[in-house]
Amino acid sequence: MLAHADVVVIGAGAGLSTAAGFTYSGERFARYFGDFIVKYHIPDMYSGGFYRFDTPEEYWAWWSRHIYYNRYVDAPHPVYRDLLKLVQDSDYFVLTTNVDHQFQRAGFDKERLFYTQGDYGLWQCARPCHNKTYDNEQAVRRMLDEQQGMRIPTALVPRCPVCGGPMAMNLRADDTFVEDEGWHAAAARYAAFLRGHTGSRAIFLELGVGGNTPGIIKYPFWRMTQQNPNASYVCINLGEAFAPHAIKRRSLCLSYNIGQVLQDILQARQ
Repeated sequence: MLAHADVVVIGAGAGLSTAAGFTYSGERFARYFGDFIVKYHIPDMYSGGFYRFDTPEEYWAWWSRHIYYNRYVDAPHPVYRDLLKLVQDSDYFVLTTNVDHQFQRAGFDKERLFYTQGDYGLWQCARPCHNKTYDNEQAVRRMLDEQQGMRIPTALVPRCPVCGGPMAMNLRADDTFVEDEGWHAAAARYAAFLRGHTGSRAIFLELGVGGNTPGIIKYPFWRMTQQNPNASYVCINLGEAFAPHAIKRRSLCLSYNIGQVLQDILQARQ
């Protein structure tokens, strides 16, 4: 199917990063957050992101670890790199709800990526008082190095450079999410890509997309497949691979581990 497609539209959800080894619970969680588990009985990284810590120093001690180990390190398994090998010679575009930057770390063209839900590597004003985001890598690394007793030094607590108020993660959790110039530019590139390939032999390749936000990737992929008689829909998602009846004959649903499927395809090509 990939060999005969004119264009590949990739829709990636949390399951893709899970397959790449970015698990939010179990041994990996205990390794990096053992002290928080003991003190607060936090069950996993996702839950910890919503915990109401007593002080900003403790809040940013948590988040600096969360950001670093899910944004500034490579995934344990080569799933993203394997995916790139499969599509690098294709006309592709990536739409993703993931915020861990692994597509770019694996070498995907940043001009062909649209991160709809934010980026662990960006901060914004918590209010927000203005429509801009800020790179946080240098500050996060310093927080990680200097934290003690689950607290960062007060001097490292980030403040908005405009209003002086608290900073927050640039993650879509409510209506305070900042869609900055980069976000809108990526959205425009994605829309232009779709318009430029209307009626093409397209594969809508959905990887690890669950049911939390189906309106971003899953439902649009179904709709665009139905509207384009030359399009096919492929879903790879362990335990959640399915397609509606209207596009069933042009769909391939694989309830398997994404990483294993990608490796099998690469080996078959070789």
